[in-house]
Amino acid sequence: MRRIDRLAGVPLCWMATALQALLRPLRRNSDQPNKVLLIELSEMGSAVLVDPVMRHMQAKGAQLYFLIFANNKVSLDLLGTVPSANIVTLRSANLFVLALDTIKFLIWSWREGIDTVIDLELFSRVTALLAGLCGAGRVVGFHRFNNEGLYRGEMLTRKVPYNPHIHITRNFFSLAQAAWSKTQEMPPAKAVLPDGPIRLAKANIDPQTRERVAQSLRDKAGWNGTQPIVLLNANASDLLPQRRWPRERFARLAAQIIDSYPDVLILLTGAPGEREGLGKLAAQVDHPHCVNWAGGVKFLELPALYDLSKVMVTNDSGPAHFAAVTKLPTIVLFGPETPALYGSLGETVPVYAGLNCSPCVSAWNHRKTPCTDNVCLQAIEIDTVFQLVRNRLG
Repeated sequence: MRRIDRLAGVPLCWMATALQALLRPLRRNSDQPNKVLLIELSEMGSAVLVDPVMRHMQAKGAQLYFLIFANNKVSLDLLGTVPSANIVTLRSANLFVLALDTIKFLIWSWREGIDTVIDLELFSRVTALLAGLCGAGRVVGFHRFNNEGLYRGEMLTRKVPYNPHIHITRNFFSLAQAAWSKTQEMPPAKAVLPDGPIRLAKANIDPQTRERVAQSLRDKAGWNGTQPIVLLNANASDLLPQRRWPRERFARLAAQIIDSYPDVLILLTGAPGEREGLGKLAAQVDHPHCVNWAGGVKFLELPALYDLSKVMVTNDSGPAHFAAVTKLPTIVLFGPETPALYGSLGETVPVYAGLNCSPCVSAWNHRKTPCTDNVCLQAIEIDTVFQLVRNRLG
């Protein structure tokens, strides 16, 4: 995807920029945002982190729409802020279906009368093209200005500088403020951002779903109904494998927890495709109270699982943000990225060694790093994490 974004995105952005003068008279304009489309294709975590901003826009009277990859749509269903009928998806299985869905989206957006589009991606050329060609008169997104960002053409009508010193959710608030701004500032969004911590709304957990998950734990994991449940998420997206704490440390942490709390039940969580790898981790622990639970629940059953659990330890990845819609205490291990910018908005305890080279990925380098040895995570000791788990278990 990065290769396509670079090789095809640059010339397409150049050509689309030349088209802007022809499209301008045809665009849908309004005095203030009414039909607002948000674009975030690839980051499930960001689809959760933007939720406080979406609720802020709804309070201003905006009707929200969202464009996302089809396999990431479930992240929006956790809180249901955007009506399902207003979520448009693109399939990414191959270039043909992606191109077909893109054409369908552009036809839909012009017919729907979208007047405002907010590109949440950090300098993706594909999303810039989608935003610039969807027919909205107000196009808001991050712009590089004098920084070393990516070339994305001239699609934006309101260019907002990405601030690498504040949390990503506060950056998303800047985009919303720029969309509603009545003055033409340069750069826009010169406003005070919300003070204090920004909190997510909590998911409504259906009692029947909770009982169904509990019964599955009894039947398949040997849970007795009273054992404290500890979740370990040893995975991270293949986009940035440097975010993974060494697997053997997860195994030793699990063994240490079981030694100290013989009645605990440890679930190794992950997607169905991660079952084989987590099976090897469970074999390292080799204890009946450590269960490979990859694919054990459906995505929308995760809040119920989190509600039944005592604590989760996870790499810096999607589950840290999914757990934030519940009250589950979550210990998140950071390395290539920093909790100051990407920490979840829930009951989170970040663990961060703070090496001089960390964080090494950012919006400016397209989240690519030359690192082949993630010492930033290896520097996090097992006992440090265990003590945090112990604080939660009592």
